Amino acid sequence: MSSPLSLVLIAVPAVVLACQAGGWAARRLGQPPVIGEMSVGILLGPSLLGWLAPGVQHLLLPPAVLPYTSVLGNLALLVFLFLVGLELDLRSLRASRRAVASVATGSMVLPLVLGAGLALAMYPLLAPDGVRRLPFVLFIATAMSITAFPVLARILTDKGLASTRLGTFALACSAADDAFAWCLLIAVTSLATAGSPADALVALALTALLTAALMAGRRAVRRALERAARASDERVTVLLVAGLLLAAWATDRIGVHPAFGAFLFGATLPRGLPAVERGAARLQAVVVPVLLPLFFVDIGLHTDIAGLPGSEWGWVALILAVAVTGKWLGAAGAARLAGCDWRWSAAMGALMNCRGITEIVVLGMGLQLGVISENLFTMMVLMAVVSTAATGPLLDRLIRNAPDLTAPAPPRETVPPADPEAAR
Repeated sequence: MSSPLSLVLIAVPAVVLACQAGGWAARRLGQPPVIGEMSVGILLGPSLLGWLAPGVQHLLLPPAVLPYTSVLGNLALLVFLFLVGLELDLRSLRASRRAVASVATGSMVLPLVLGAGLALAMYPLLAPDGVRRLPFVLFIATAMSITAFPVLARILTDKGLASTRLGTFALACSAADDAFAWCLLIAVTSLATAGSPADALVALALTALLTAALMAGRRAVRRALERAARASDERVTVLLVAGLLLAAWATDRIGVHPAFGAFLFGATLPRGLPAVERGAARLQAVVVPVLLPLFFVDIGLHTDIAGLPGSEWGWVALILAVAVTGKWLGAAGAARLAGCDWRWSAAMGALMNCRGITEIVVLGMGLQLGVISENLFTMMVLMAVVSTAATGPLLDRLIRNAPDLTAPAPPRETVPPADPEAAR
């Protein structure tokens, strides 16, 4: 029998190279690489490889290796969410607060309402046994309202739109969405894991105290990082990794998912330190491409598209319709009410539908907590992949021959005037 190390030495390169190939193929098709990486992770599971060639899947990913690849993939997930928190600089919301707040609220509230209504209909038929109605409904509603800030930033950068009026405004709205969604998820996980409402309130209070402590300690953290930077960049990287892991451990002990701790540590870390940026870039360059694919495969092993009963494909279509419609109407309608023209508003609706890896992470949390079943998890994963893959092509059509959408953003301005001619 092969040793665990020997199994890992086969599984890791096989998964990493396959996901890299998927990312390359996605880029060739005009999609962000993460779409290809997520898709390959799913296809390596029972949806394709386990269905067509179970012997090959067993050779590459035998049951004995899965606990080790799962741990490595979840460590990469913590690093990724730390990087998401670090990128999520809410100072971008200071400009055009009212317009950003209006569109961000619209793109959250309507999906939450529609998602809650859908969840109430799904609860008797699709909820796992023993799951209470309130955590189930809140989780589905929150999952429907997610916008993936990091994937959206990648799409806008790849298309040369990150520094345009449209790009900066969309990123500001996405940042607000992400911050609100993480707050909701903390509440949902507290409800799902707590034995009583009082336990959930204690978990929420402790999470708030941890956040306050991280904010209060920013000055001390800055001094420690500056001292470490004078010694070496490697020491800064060590401090970053130790900090995100300890913060993840703290939220795990509190009773919410460890991912929240890693995210909070990144979101509250002092900004403007070059050594921190270099350390984050080092983690981004090594941990994310090498180990995060293991998380995608872990997700893929729980995603069985081939095994989804025919009677449940109607739910897949309904989930996708509710998710896309809620986001599009919420964001586009709010932008239109804020004075934007129809094309700008439609572009905002398309961009806010980008869910990407953030949605996959959230769904993985729900599966781990037992809030959703594997079949419902598969349905929601399909919704996330399809809605994200549609973002780029829709945006291309909307910005074609639309110079007001691709105009550079002037300093400290993130929203266009109502009249496109006034921008010229």
